[in-house]
Amino acid sequence: MSDTVPLTGEPLALDLVNTRPSTGDQLATPRDLLAWWTLEADRLSDEVPREVGDEDLAAVLAVREHIARVLDHVRRGERPPAADLSALNQAQRAAPAISELVRDGSALAVTRRREGAPGVRLAAELAEAAAGLLADPAVGKIRKCAADDCVLLFLPSHPRRRWCSATGCGNRVRVARHYQRHKAD
Repeated sequence: MSDTVPLTGEPLALDLVNTRPSTGDQLATPRDLLAWWTLEADRLSDEVPREVGDEDLAAVLAVREHIARVLDHVRRGERPPAADLSALNQAQRAAPAISELVRDGSALAVTRRREGAPGVRLAAELAEAAAGLLADPAVGKIRKCAADDCVLLFLPSHPRRRWCSATGCGNRVRVARHYQRHKAD
């Protein structure tokens, strides 16, 4: 993974799109995918596998690009490309979630699982998360970080939020402004 730590804590689909900051792709290798999957493990239904391959990475990267294009259009108030919507739906169909009844002691419980290769299962779950986000009216509130050199997206929990990270981009912008104001001193 690149030297930067991925931004996490946004809706899962945004966290995935944000793995391609302006400093380089944070999912460049299968090892990077495993590291990101580990960061997001508590939000995903599948356990992190011991290893993934190039085909797993390719499945996740394809979903990431489709989500990014759809979000770009939706954020501009435009109709998203039908091919991208179809691809996200197809990714979900490739490993549909199945609710299974299992015995949990003396009671029955429902668990959800998916079939297929790890990357296909992860891609399906990420496409499903994207569908939920894209159908949510809050999707119109998604913003791009206000820092000039940042391309990350976030869903603000407060209307005055301007940066993807107050401690990262926010501090960098504030420090730069401070030095700009006090340059003449």
